[in-house]
Amino acid sequence: MRTKSMNQTIAAEHGIIASFPDEFFGYFGWPSVARMDDGTLVVVASGLRNAHVCPFGRTILCKSEDEGRTWTTPTVVNDLPIDDRDAGILNLGGQSLLLSWFTSDTRRLLPYAEYCADSESVSDRRYAAGFRHITDATVARWLGSWVRRSEDGGETWGPPIRVPVIAPHGPIRLADGTLLYLGKAFNMRRDHGIVAYRSADAGLTWQQLGHVPVYPGTTYDHYHEPHAVEWMDGSLLGLIRVQNRNDAPQLESLGIVPFSLMETTSTDGGMTWTPAQPLGFHGSPPHLLRHSSGALVAVYGYRLPPYGQRAMICHPAEMARYEGGATWAYDYILRDDGPSLDLGYPASVELADGSLFTVYYQKIASAEEKCSLLWTRWNLPDREHT
Repeated sequence: MRTKSMNQTIAAEHGIIASFPDEFFGYFGWPSVARMDDGTLVVVASGLRNAHVCPFGRTILCKSEDEGRTWTTPTVVNDLPIDDRDAGILNLGGQSLLLSWFTSDTRRLLPYAEYCADSESVSDRRYAAGFRHITDATVARWLGSWVRRSEDGGETWGPPIRVPVIAPHGPIRLADGTLLYLGKAFNMRRDHGIVAYRSADAGLTWQQLGHVPVYPGTTYDHYHEPHAVEWMDGSLLGLIRVQNRNDAPQLESLGIVPFSLMETTSTDGGMTWTPAQPLGFHGSPPHLLRHSSGALVAVYGYRLPPYGQRAMICHPAEMARYEGGATWAYDYILRDDGPSLDLGYPASVELADGSLFTVYYQKIASAEEKCSLLWTRWNLPDREHT
């Protein structure tokens, strides 16, 4: 693969999906977006929670029938006894949708919650009450990675189905109609890391394919939150967040930028993958999209000043010209006005006119407020600018 820095601001329009920055349950994070066959946009996220880590996370859903201009009030889809986090949404065709998410046991905060039980603070008492729902029994029942299906556009949902991997934006739908899920093994086994699974029955059952070999000198602990896309010839390209706070010097000694992207490819449907290779610039985690023009578009969060959301683009000619991966023009700036580094996880869909609609979470006005769900509408830059 090859990369070239653009550091170019894209002309874009911005808007709000859901924002309650001063409310106790006003925090939203880690969204995904799908466009249904009738043009309806569906956004899911972990929302109506209190903080980046808390016991209150719910999976929420919002819809737009006017290309993202206006949105419905958040509807709660999941509210399990433990924290519901990162939500993905996938159009299965017609009115069928697949929702993905995972749950977290946040009892490491329990000593704080026990202290709060005697507090006169309303906030402290809410935390204490929230942790009372987290027991060994509820964790044994609900801890894991999940999908569930809707056949009526998200109005009702089938039962949760346990899946073996997690990734913020969930699985993708391949040209043959099967699903591919490139994710991190939920049990965090060190001998698995990033693994691909396939489903031939719209998410009901999953078959393990192959895992991604690590870059020399790294371990599976460094690899997180991947996403994949199918290229026009049927090959697969995956991007992976690489980061380990305790091992930042080790990564840097290997020429890897902490909180950056690794690239891998597969030409046999996910059975084998090339060893992960560093792209060499800041920004993560990824979401990939194949545009109708043939271009690959990846969006990612940028957690260095100026904080914000960025994109990178690979045109078909660049993919064909070099073997072994894509050629990316990176750091197209979608926005750089984030008040803090608590932001990102952008995901995109293509609208009817060919423009791109990207959703993400970010604070609007100050670092002290809670994060909102926001959107950006933008167009691919001209080829001469890539």
